[in-house]
Amino acid sequence: MAMQRTISPVDGSVYVEREQADPARVEAALARAVAAQREWRETSLAERARSCARMVDAFVAKRDALAEELTWQMGRPIAAAGGEIGGFEERARTMIGLAEAALAPISLPDKPGFTRYITREPLGVSFIVAPWNFPFMTAVNALVPALMAGNTVILRHSAQTPLCAERLQQAFDEAGLPAGVFQHLHLSHAATEALIRDARIDHVSFTGSVGGGEMVERNAAGRFIATGLELGGKDPAYVRADVDLDSAVEGVMDGAFFNSGQSCCGIERIYVQREIFDTFVARAVAWVRQLRLGNPTDAATTLGPLVKPAAADFVRGQIEEAVAAGAWAWIDPGDYPLSTPGSAYLAPQVLTGVDHSMRVMREESFGPVVGIMPVDSDDEAIELMNDSDFGLTAAVFTRDIAAGEAIARRLEAGTVFTNRCDYLDPELAWTGVKHSGRGCSLSRLGYETLTRPKSFHLKHA
Repeated sequence: MAMQRTISPVDGSVYVEREQADPARVEAALARAVAAQREWRETSLAERARSCARMVDAFVAKRDALAEELTWQMGRPIAAAGGEIGGFEERARTMIGLAEAALAPISLPDKPGFTRYITREPLGVSFIVAPWNFPFMTAVNALVPALMAGNTVILRHSAQTPLCAERLQQAFDEAGLPAGVFQHLHLSHAATEALIRDARIDHVSFTGSVGGGEMVERNAAGRFIATGLELGGKDPAYVRADVDLDSAVEGVMDGAFFNSGQSCCGIERIYVQREIFDTFVARAVAWVRQLRLGNPTDAATTLGPLVKPAAADFVRGQIEEAVAAGAWAWIDPGDYPLSTPGSAYLAPQVLTGVDHSMRVMREESFGPVVGIMPVDSDDEAIELMNDSDFGLTAAVFTRDIAAGEAIARRLEAGTVFTNRCDYLDPELAWTGVKHSGRGCSLSRLGYETLTRPKSFHLKHA
């Protein structure tokens, strides 16, 4: 039996060890999901809502235990870990509340002698592949609406956060969800690909790397099934000269360094109007220097380790390469004793003198580093913000909301903000352009990707 290990970034210990599902277990799960979906799709929407709401109640009741496990699995400081439970609850309850309107039949104007309407039909079995960085909030984006729409769900969580899938299973079991409606499997990469190819899977939701998205498309090719791909970003922020500077620094830097920068919609590039550039950089550096890098189980820690040493070394490489090419690093890594090569702990860094020839301004870093460039105009900022293979979110900080909205309309991103960043409003569509993926989750529109339209054209006798 193949095993998977979760190595905690906290101290390098083996925190969880699990058996991966063998072909027989996968086959049994698929058979249960297909059989359960026949009955679940006929369950009233009100009953589906009650079941999902009971699950949320059971889940949030274990907030402290879930937060501690999250810290040990992926390294988020314990002081911030519980916030994900609140985010999970907000998204879940929002999608439960939106379901009735989103799934209601569409009635057409009267036509003599005919009755015409369109229903939203469930797809069948949804396979959700969730990542480790926000393991509960990314999973819930598709999980709850898939179930509310009448689909059954099989969840495969990252091997870094297997307990997250198990805790969701426990919550659904406590809520009395019928057997087979929600299941989780610990799977190898090969088994994951095989499941996507299986004819009984009707929908795939994947959150992860661009390479992972390519894997999904490759294995789903020719099957003509719905896929939703959220593949990360290199998200920019633009700070205009008319801002409330303290508020802008707080917003942008928190957006860059929360979760040690391990956020698909975190800020990784900052463009600042030249007249305030020096002042912004000075305050941004001061903001970063107050971060405390340390053991994430310590309540005083504000910056935890990256998920694994290889991830930290990747970001170290980006920084070193940029400095060698002429960038200026404002933070002395020597001030952070835990930050050593080969360790998951990495000192935060602010870079100036950067440009788009450097990997740190092009490739997704997924770590506690940000590059800042001066610009002379809105047009220059827009050009640089759009100069990316990614397009998940983009933010404009300005007191002139009309100007900010006009700039936002020209940005190539799925979500655009003014005066905030690194946030997901579940009533808005979550989507990306370019290499940030395809499809849409959350909002009323998210239900369209989890259902198919069925038209009724009834001629009266």
